Amino acid sequence: MIPTNNRVSYHFGNFPLSLRKDWMDRFEAMSVLLAVVDAGSLSAGARRLHAPLATVSRKVADLEKHLGVRLVLRTRRGLAVTEEGRAFVAASRRILEELDAAERRANGDYGALRGRLHVTAPIAFGERHLLPIALEFLKEQPDINLRLSLVDRQLSLADEHVDVALRIGHLADSALIATRVGTVRRVICASPEYLARRGVPRQPDDLAQHDGISFQGFATAPEWRYRRDGAAFAVEPRSKLAVNTTEAAIQAALAGIGIIRVLSYQISDHLRSGALQELLTEFAPEPLPVNVVHGPVDPLPLKVRCFLDWIRPRLRAQMAY
Repeated sequence: MIPTNNRVSYHFGNFPLSLRKDWMDRFEAMSVLLAVVDAGSLSAGARRLHAPLATVSRKVADLEKHLGVRLVLRTRRGLAVTEEGRAFVAASRRILEELDAAERRANGDYGALRGRLHVTAPIAFGERHLLPIALEFLKEQPDINLRLSLVDRQLSLADEHVDVALRIGHLADSALIATRVGTVRRVICASPEYLARRGVPRQPDDLAQHDGISFQGFATAPEWRYRRDGAAFAVEPRSKLAVNTTEAAIQAALAGIGIIRVLSYQISDHLRSGALQELLTEFAPEPLPVNVVHGPVDPLPLKVRCFLDWIRPRLRAQMAY
């Protein structure tokens, strides 16, 4: 622990930082703020801390007064965190977790990890590949609290305070640190019922005479692109049905409505069972890379580094099949 009975001076670069009792009070106020935000209200935070509501409310108010900004807004629904509050909460969480890690290292406690991890991945990939690996990690590290955001859109690591993301496709943000763990294919397929009724397309140009299931509401919809003689080109079937979720498109294809283009992991079970039949494989474009990414943080928090070390080899092994 940091002594508080006298003045202690730490130097970072050329800037001395004096830690007194007011800094310890600041750390406590940060802890109270995190408890309130995580619990969703001042009263719920007070119950979580086993502290009087008046004390919790005063500490948050004193912290806001010291910073000169509103961190949280009291509403009838509970608590709303302001834009300044979101940034301060994220910084407070990092500071307290690093302080906790430093204390544990000083005490020789290297094994246990603590704190919150926010991880994001596409829905189907996350459920199929990432979730089982993450659950085993939680069994090994019971003091880690994991928030797993499975969404078919790319969350901003900085804005959404994401520690680790799984990204499919070529990365647009060159500032991210990426490790490739595999690839996935773009697959065109339809049900045997549809193909028996409408015929099997032999060339991409044949798709113009077929019914398709298209996507709306996606940041990036699946591309109907192909390769022929080294050149890329695009042909789409007529849109018979437009949906805004991948699962809806798959169910429609299983029902014989039309042809879909999805990623291989999303329909692998249906391909194996024969419920869907892959088409135009000889014209398929290059597979898409699958990367585990994190922000350019140096050094990485211990919990993030250990999580990455856990999931990367296991994801590679799963995707090798």
